Amino acid sequence: MARLWCSFFIFISLLLQQNKICMSLLEQVPSPPLPILPLPTYAQLKWQQREIIMFLHFGVNTYTDREWGTGHESPSIFNPIGLNTTQWANVAEEAGISLMILTAKHHDGFCLWPSKYTKHSVISSTWQNGKGDVVQEFVNAATNKGIDVGIYLSPWDRHDSRYGDDLLYNEYYLAQLQELLKKYQDVREIWFDGAKDPKAQNVSYYFSDWFSMVKELQSSINIFSDAGPDVRWVGGETGTAGDTCWSTINRTSLAIGASNITEYLSTGDPRGTDWLPAECDVSIRPGWFWHKSESPKKLSELLDIYYKSVGRNCVLLLNVPPNTTGIISENDAHRLKEFRSAINTIFHKNIVESSYVKVSSQRGGKEGGFGPQNMLDSDHLWSYWAPHEDKKEKEDHWIEIWGEDGILKFNVIRIQEAIGLGQRIKEYEIYVDGKLIIQGTTIGYKRLHRLDGDVVHASVVRIRFIKARGVPLISSIGLHFDPFWHSKFTAT
Repeated sequence: MARLWCSFFIFISLLLQQNKICMSLLEQVPSPPLPILPLPTYAQLKWQQREIIMFLHFGVNTYTDREWGTGHESPSIFNPIGLNTTQWANVAEEAGISLMILTAKHHDGFCLWPSKYTKHSVISSTWQNGKGDVVQEFVNAATNKGIDVGIYLSPWDRHDSRYGDDLLYNEYYLAQLQELLKKYQDVREIWFDGAKDPKAQNVSYYFSDWFSMVKELQSSINIFSDAGPDVRWVGGETGTAGDTCWSTINRTSLAIGASNITEYLSTGDPRGTDWLPAECDVSIRPGWFWHKSESPKKLSELLDIYYKSVGRNCVLLLNVPPNTTGIISENDAHRLKEFRSAINTIFHKNIVESSYVKVSSQRGGKEGGFGPQNMLDSDHLWSYWAPHEDKKEKEDHWIEIWGEDGILKFNVIRIQEAIGLGQRIKEYEIYVDGKLIIQGTTIGYKRLHRLDGDVVHASVVRIRFIKARGVPLISSIGLHFDPFWHSKFTAT
């Protein structure tokens, strides 16, 4: 019996000792750093990763050669005899686009769905004898291709007689908003703006009521407007953001339709209390609606826009308008495909992957799980390099990239932050072989720098983080070669 008790106590002692060792090992695994508020929502993170989304301006303006309709157009002119929304989705798919937004109603008030609240819609058109529904065909085609959908419902309505009466018009607008979001499910983005002629009747839009209704009907949707609440306008229609671009901003400083906030929208605010990332809208053509006399932008123009939108912590909303037949014109479709092919060509190879990466320090030491290898995997949100954090002394945080064979050949530098834990970096510098070539401010989800000249030959690239909100968390870095870039300018 004594031997049995002795064996039991030895077993318990060994078990406790083993448990103590396990607890000690667990305690040695460093935890992630605290986030820096504000933070993005799940829907905002998914939106950011799309990088390029598509706008489709389509309606009576397509047939009148106008950009802004008068509201007096006869619905009978709308007759896209060859409407093929599957072709729209195919074009988007080939361009690597995962979200398409349709102008369900533009400023002229004509509705692309059979609304029960107005006759100024497809109901009164000659197309399909008034029994068609462009929005439904659009949703069906996109869904079949695995592409998400968005809707633009213009607040300004130049046709409806209720426009001019705050109560009656807001009731009408909310009725149509409910109609759209109840009939067409899984809308991922809805677009509101303050565009209207300064001479137009003054109407107060009940934006708070509209936004509440949207979230009640489809809670996962992102709402776009000058003031969010989920995505903000960048402040212009050139498709470019400010060189400094924070995803944070103070919504209390914004008003939809205000003309004095464009610079603030473009740059954001490092002290902002709201996570409200910017969307850069631009058309592939000079106009937003299709015009026979217009042609798509050159590939070089589109790439420049990409670097100054996606490459400046934004999402690019590229408008591709269907023509009078009801399809995306071949030259637009070809240019979009060419655009996607060029992006893939530039970024398919990351020279850093075959290089040696050295960092200033690492959270938790070499076995801590926050090492430089995290910057080379496919997770650009939750896998990241985190330097050691010393609250007593200000540390110098940096990354160095050394060529495996002694030479690095590139002309594009890419840096990405782990924005799931907040946007942090305020100021950084990039050196090539000891020479300062870039003095940057914000990074955010993605920052791209094209360097002057055809190609840079170097032994080492050093990225030094000067100022940040907390420690910098870098999810990905890249050195790439852009064969389409022949700059006459300095680094951008």
